[in-house]
Amino acid sequence: MSQARRTTLRYLEEAHATEVTLQRDLQAQIAMTPKGPYRTDLERHLRQTEQHAERVQSRARELGLRRDPVRMGFGLAQSVIGQALSLGRAPLVLLRGSGGEEKLLKNAKDAAASEAMEIATYTAIERLAERVGDTTTAKLAASIRKDEEQMLERLSDHITTLTDHMVDAQLHDDPSYEVARTGAADAARSAARSTKSAAQSAGGAAKRGARRAPGAAQVEGEARGLTASKDDLPIRGYDDLTADQITSKLTDLSQIELGIVDGYERRHDGRSTVLDRVSDLRTSQPWAGYDEQTATDIRSALADADDDTRKAVRDYERRHKGRQSVLAAADRAQAGSSS
Repeated sequence: MSQARRTTLRYLEEAHATEVTLQRDLQAQIAMTPKGPYRTDLERHLRQTEQHAERVQSRARELGLRRDPVRMGFGLAQSVIGQALSLGRAPLVLLRGSGGEEKLLKNAKDAAASEAMEIATYTAIERLAERVGDTTTAKLAASIRKDEEQMLERLSDHITTLTDHMVDAQLHDDPSYEVARTGAADAARSAARSTKSAAQSAGGAAKRGARRAPGAAQVEGEARGLTASKDDLPIRGYDDLTADQITSKLTDLSQIELGIVDGYERRHDGRSTVLDRVSDLRTSQPWAGYDEQTATDIRSALADADDDTRKAVRDYERRHKGRQSVLAAADRAQAGSSS
């Protein structure tokens, strides 16, 4: 591999790490933002950021990347660019400010800084690619840079409006921030509806292979963890336990509970052993409401589940509660469908 290609790959790796990190930031900000134009732009940019990460990853592979880009991205995010865009920053940022209006303003200012950093990153990649004759990478960088510039422009407009809201709330006693309209509140209501539906028909979701929106449980839990006290934690005596004692109990927690632990730990001790293990366990449930169902409900649902759902159940159970009765039921159902 030529030196030019190695250098381009290194810059693409940094860009991918940035995109991966910003997805977490945007999810956390959406969780604390009420419905309206600002949240609409955040949600749109989250989808855009996910696409950017996929496009950069695809180009890196075309150029010969052999490492796992996702794991590589998280590693870089925690080291090289972690000073400015760490995975743990978002929950801490969301706690700043004396009211909801000021929190949103500070979030928007941080988001603008992140966009400026991305613009600089893709400007550098575009110029590097032009200099080494890599027109494909140059066009990719220019396209993504344009998206980031447009988002930065929209954020500038939102900052003006959010500043007005902060002034009205703090100086004129006219608050506008409504917790009940935030992304976290919406996720909680959606989760309640999903859980109720799953309880009414334990096998329904599995039969359809239905899944909760990716990241919904994680974001909901993380948002709750932002204000959780030690009494709200799913692990008794949390503050008195060592990191190893806590990690040994994490596999029994639901995705929402893992999010609560994540948010609480980041606000307090920030132990990498705990946070890394939580990150390893956070993933989509096999279907909506899975964590709230009993082993009996799950075994019943597996009887009519499709192959993909059975595999998802086996993978999820092995990583989490590891209930042998559920694993055995999944294996029996798979064997029966293959015969």
